[in-house]
Amino acid sequence: MDRTVIREICPEDNPMVAKVIRKVMEDLGVPKVGTAYADKALDHMFENYDVAKATYFVVEENGRILGCAGVAQLENYEGNVCELQKMYFLEETRGRGLGRQMMAICLERAKYFGFEKCYLETMPYMEAAQRLYVKTGFTYIDRPMGNTGHYSCPVWMIKDLV
Repeated sequence: MDRTVIREICPEDNPMVAKVIRKVMEDLGVPKVGTAYADKALDHMFENYDVAKATYFVVEENGRILGCAGVAQLENYEGNVCELQKMYFLEETRGRGLGRQMMAICLERAKYFGFEKCYLETMPYMEAAQRLYVKTGFTYIDRPMGNTGHYSCPVWMIKDLV
Protein backbone atom coordinates (compact mmCIF):
# COMPACT_ATOMS: atom_id res chain seq x y z
CA MET A 1 0.00 0.00 0.00
CA ASP A 2 1.30 3.44 -0.96
CA ARG A 3 1.99 5.78 1.92
CA THR A 4 1.66 9.39 0.75
CA VAL A 5 2.27 12.24 3.19
CA ILE A 6 2.67 15.99 2.94
CA ARG A 7 5.21 17.16 5.49
CA GLU A 8 7.61 20.00 6.16
CA ILE A 9 10.98 19.80 4.45
CA CYS A 10 14.00 18.34 6.29
CA PRO A 11 17.66 19.16 5.55
CA GLU A 12 18.22 15.72 3.99
CA ASP A 13 15.44 16.44 1.46
CA ASN A 14 17.45 19.21 -0.25
CA PRO A 15 19.03 17.15 -3.07
CA MET A 16 15.79 15.39 -4.04
CA VAL A 17 13.71 18.59 -3.88
CA ALA A 18 16.17 20.38 -6.19
CA LYS A 19 16.10 17.39 -8.54
CA VAL A 20 12.28 17.30 -8.62
CA ILE A 21 11.99 21.05 -9.31
CA ARG A 22 14.59 21.00 -12.09
CA LYS A 23 13.08 17.86 -13.67
CA VAL A 24 9.58 19.36 -13.76
CA MET A 25 10.87 22.65 -15.17
CA GLU A 26 12.88 20.84 -17.84
CA ASP A 27 9.89 18.63 -18.75
CA LEU A 28 7.71 21.74 -19.16
CA GLY A 29 10.32 23.68 -21.13
CA VAL A 30 10.63 26.47 -18.57
CA PRO A 31 13.47 28.92 -19.31
CA LYS A 32 16.51 28.32 -17.12
CA VAL A 33 17.11 32.07 -16.77
CA GLY A 34 14.66 34.43 -15.06
CA THR A 35 12.79 31.59 -13.33
CA ALA A 36 13.13 29.50 -10.18
CA TYR A 37 15.47 27.18 -12.14
CA ALA A 38 18.30 29.68 -11.66
CA ASP A 39 17.60 30.43 -7.99
CA LYS A 40 20.62 29.85 -5.76
CA ALA A 41 18.21 28.67 -3.06
CA LEU A 42 17.20 25.62 -5.10
CA ASP A 43 19.96 23.48 -3.63
CA HIS A 44 19.34 24.72 -0.08
CA MET A 45 15.57 24.75 0.26
CA PHE A 46 15.47 23.71 3.92
CA GLU A 47 17.84 26.52 4.92
CA ASN A 48 16.09 29.04 2.67
CA TYR A 49 12.74 28.40 4.39
CA ASP A 50 14.12 28.03 7.91
CA VAL A 51 13.23 31.67 8.67
CA ALA A 52 10.30 33.47 10.28
CA LYS A 53 6.96 33.35 8.45
CA ALA A 54 8.19 30.87 5.83
CA THR A 55 7.76 27.15 5.32
CA TYR A 56 8.23 24.55 2.62
CA PHE A 57 6.45 21.24 2.23
CA VAL A 58 7.19 18.03 0.34
CA VAL A 59 4.92 15.24 -0.86
CA GLU A 60 6.58 11.97 0.03
CA GLU A 61 5.42 8.55 -1.08
CA ASN A 62 7.21 5.42 0.07
CA GLY A 63 10.32 7.43 0.92
CA ARG A 64 10.43 9.28 -2.43
CA ILE A 65 9.72 12.99 -2.90
CA LEU A 66 7.20 13.56 -5.68
CA GLY A 67 6.33 17.24 -5.27
CA CYS A 68 6.82 20.36 -3.22
CA ALA A 69 5.65 23.90 -2.49
CA GLY A 70 6.08 26.63 0.08
CA VAL A 71 5.14 30.10 1.23
CA ALA A 72 7.28 33.03 2.32
CA GLN A 73 7.16 36.81 2.46
CA LEU A 74 7.01 38.27 -1.06
CA GLU A 75 10.51 39.53 -1.84
CA ASN A 76 11.10 43.26 -2.20
CA TYR A 77 7.54 44.13 -1.23
CA GLU A 78 6.45 46.27 1.71
CA GLY A 79 2.95 44.88 2.31
CA ASN A 80 1.78 41.86 4.30
CA VAL A 81 1.82 39.57 1.26
CA CYS A 82 3.31 36.12 0.95
CA GLU A 83 4.21 34.27 -2.21
CA LEU A 84 3.30 30.71 -3.07
CA GLN A 85 6.71 29.48 -4.17
CA LYS A 86 8.20 26.64 -6.13
CA MET A 87 5.12 24.45 -6.40
CA TYR A 88 6.09 21.53 -8.60
CA PHE A 89 4.92 17.94 -8.97
CA LEU A 90 6.40 15.12 -11.03
CA GLU A 91 4.20 14.18 -13.98
CA GLU A 92 3.31 10.79 -12.44
CA THR A 93 1.57 12.51 -9.51
CA ARG A 94 -0.66 14.85 -11.48
CA GLY A 95 -4.40 14.26 -11.39
CA ARG A 96 -4.32 12.68 -7.93
CA GLY A 97 -5.47 15.77 -6.00
CA LEU A 98 -2.06 16.29 -4.40
CA GLY A 99 -1.77 19.83 -5.80
CA ARG A 100 -5.11 20.76 -4.27
CA GLN A 101 -4.06 19.28 -0.91
CA MET A 102 -0.68 21.03 -1.04
CA MET A 103 -2.33 24.34 -1.92
CA ALA A 104 -4.72 24.05 1.03
CA ILE A 105 -1.86 23.33 3.43
CA CYS A 106 0.25 26.21 2.11
CA LEU A 107 -2.63 28.69 2.28
CA GLU A 108 -3.56 27.58 5.81
CA ARG A 109 0.03 28.15 6.90
CA ALA A 110 0.07 31.57 5.21
CA LYS A 111 -3.06 32.52 7.18
CA TYR A 112 -1.48 31.19 10.37
CA PHE A 113 1.55 33.42 9.70
CA GLY A 114 -0.87 36.37 9.42
CA PHE A 115 -0.44 37.21 5.75
CA GLU A 116 -3.32 39.16 4.18
CA LYS A 117 -2.74 38.10 0.57
CA CYS A 118 -0.94 35.39 -1.35
CA TYR A 119 0.77 36.15 -4.67
CA LEU A 120 2.19 33.79 -7.28
CA GLU A 121 3.95 33.87 -10.61
CA THR A 122 3.66 31.21 -13.30
CA MET A 123 4.08 30.49 -17.00
CA PRO A 124 1.27 30.94 -19.57
CA TYR A 125 1.39 27.31 -20.69
CA MET A 126 1.06 25.92 -17.14
CA GLU A 127 -2.68 25.75 -17.72
CA ALA A 128 -3.48 22.91 -15.28
CA ALA A 129 -1.74 24.81 -12.50
CA GLN A 130 -3.64 27.98 -13.38
CA ARG A 131 -6.95 26.09 -13.27
CA LEU A 132 -6.06 24.93 -9.75
CA TYR A 133 -5.11 28.46 -8.71
CA VAL A 134 -8.39 29.88 -10.03
CA LYS A 135 -10.41 27.12 -8.29
CA THR A 136 -8.59 28.03 -5.09
CA GLY A 137 -9.62 31.69 -5.37
CA PHE A 138 -6.63 33.30 -7.10
CA THR A 139 -7.37 36.01 -9.65
CA TYR A 140 -5.18 37.37 -12.42
CA ILE A 141 -3.46 40.72 -12.03
CA ASP A 142 -1.88 42.77 -14.81
CA ARG A 143 1.60 43.35 -13.40
CA PRO A 144 4.07 41.73 -11.03
CA MET A 145 4.31 42.59 -7.36
CA GLY A 146 7.58 42.87 -5.50
CA ASN A 147 10.70 41.77 -7.32
CA THR A 148 11.29 38.03 -7.22
CA GLY A 149 13.86 38.05 -10.03
CA HIS A 150 11.61 35.76 -12.05
CA TYR A 151 11.27 38.10 -15.01
CA SER A 152 10.55 35.18 -17.37
CA CYS A 153 7.28 34.40 -15.56
CA PRO A 154 4.64 36.65 -17.20
CA VAL A 155 1.51 35.41 -15.41
CA TRP A 156 0.72 36.94 -12.00
CA MET A 157 -2.08 36.03 -9.62
CA ILE A 158 -3.27 37.09 -6.15
CA LYS A 159 -5.63 35.76 -3.49
CA ASP A 160 -7.08 37.44 -0.41
CA LEU A 161 -6.45 35.43 2.74
CA VAL A 162 -8.60 37.46 5.15
